[in-house]
Amino acid sequence: MARHLARRLGQALLVVAGVVVLTFTVMRLVPGDPAVAYAGPKATPEQLAEVRERFGLDEPLPAQLVAYVRDLLTGDWGTSLRTRQPVRDDLYLAFPASLELVGAALALAIVVGVPVGVLAARHNRRLPDLGVRFTSMLAVSVPVFWLALTLQLVFASKLGWFPIAGEYDSSLDTTSPLTLWTNITIVDALITGNWPILTSTLQHLVLPALVVAAYPTGVIAQMTRAALIEESGQDHARMERALGFGETAVLTRFALRPSLAPVLSIVALVFAYSIVNGFLVEAVFNWPGLGRYAAESIKARDTPAIAGVTLLVALVYTLANLVVDLLQGVVDPRVRAR
Repeated sequence: MARHLARRLGQALLVVAGVVVLTFTVMRLVPGDPAVAYAGPKATPEQLAEVRERFGLDEPLPAQLVAYVRDLLTGDWGTSLRTRQPVRDDLYLAFPASLELVGAALALAIVVGVPVGVLAARHNRRLPDLGVRFTSMLAVSVPVFWLALTLQLVFASKLGWFPIAGEYDSSLDTTSPLTLWTNITIVDALITGNWPILTSTLQHLVLPALVVAAYPTGVIAQMTRAALIEESGQDHARMERALGFGETAVLTRFALRPSLAPVLSIVALVFAYSIVNGFLVEAVFNWPGLGRYAAESIKARDTPAIAGVTLLVALVYTLANLVVDLLQGVVDPRVRAR
């Protein structure tokens, strides 16, 4: 297990190093002068020179890359040209809301997708299986913005079951102010016992979480089905049937655990995809996460902020893959031997 962990850590570090270099290159290739964006279009040549010297923009590119890596390692992700705040602080405020949304959606996708995949494998090529395959293909294929607008129209505007937008009712900031600990609203509301904000956040979370969960639910269901069908054809499954175990017992007691390894790989992929895919959902539901921050940064040509969002998503993706690799080694010892 130690060798498996060391190998995966080495691969993760290589990926992070590549992302850092790519992010730096993209920052330098974006049209426009960062010094002008920071100082303003009416800045004098002396002011522009001062800004370039302050941010090291007058140095050769290799020296800028070394300085960029050094700053990242010390926690300096640059200064936003739009907010004039450290990018790290902006991300610290925006990312928890995205993590809250994507975490709820992914938990829903796993809770629904795995049992549905087991159901489809149990009734392979029969009506339940066909229904699951059709529904999962529909969930994967439907445009996320269309689904978001449809749910808003039906369940918020027409039926009035859920709020149409926002993270929670803004009037609660006056009547029940929330004390922040983690910047994840649900967690902070639970820690402080702020039940009005907790209830409001859960109500606001339902529709955007359903939209974000659509794609990963379909993918997880399909992968679970395929992995179970393949595993149920192995020699050990035939022996278990010969010993008198029913098909449901063979799938759930013996085939499900080794089938979870490929499912976990998909979970890591859809987690990172859901963060990026959630940008559109956040825009539709006015959710105060990375999506809104990235959209405003792109509009303002805020290259340090854009680079910060890109690097953060890449780091989350790499970390998710690393965690899943380790979980695969725990679930299926055969993975550690690869």
